[in-house]
Amino acid sequence: MPRRPPLSTWVIGVFAAMCLGLPVRAQDVPGYPPLTPHTMLHGPYDSRELAMLPRYCYFTQVFRQFAPGGNDIQEQERWYAYLGPTYHHLHHYCWAMMKTNRALLLARDRRVRQFFLNDSIAEFDYVIERAKPDFVLLPEILTKRGENQFLLNRAPLGILDLERAMEIKPDYWPPYARLADYYKESGDTAKARQVLEAGLKAAPQASALSRRLAELGSVRQK
Repeated sequence: MPRRPPLSTWVIGVFAAMCLGLPVRAQDVPGYPPLTPHTMLHGPYDSRELAMLPRYCYFTQVFRQFAPGGNDIQEQERWYAYLGPTYHHLHHYCWAMMKTNRALLLARDRRVRQFFLNDSIAEFDYVIERAKPDFVLLPEILTKRGENQFLLNRAPLGILDLERAMEIKPDYWPPYARLADYYKESGDTAKARQVLEAGLKAAPQASALSRRLAELGSVRQK
């Protein structure tokens, strides 16, 4: 039986909607099924949204009921063996990615965008709070949550997530890139350079970091 998300997930989303003056029913994106507590657990899921998710989402709890081929027991067992016990909770990360995609790619209204971004945080939280310290996807999930914190103008929380991701897996380059972008956008090119240099020391082949560092050469320090 799939586990129902904690009540806090929905309370946070509803509260955010109220604060933004957004009716909860307006969370629906035109042309896509409504993404409500009921439909998340009972479907249907849109094939276009499923196609934007990693393949392992298809075999997680709940998703396996609606994703093509999701009922393949061997694939489910393979992903459990590869990702470990935290895979049991990973459907919340898949929901977080779905909500992020709705916010950034599908929402036509700023309030709807903010609603989905806020709602995604609770889904990230659910997995992070239950993840084993060595869970292979933890640095990625922390980075994704950090990126959304920045989009919600919560930079201090975003920085903490990115720094934790770097600490867990120093050679994982995406959190360095996002943090350097933040410092560059804030006008602190010295700090951006410091982050990029640390990232390249840990991941010398990360071309995304090398490119950013080269671009800083033409940015005047404020």
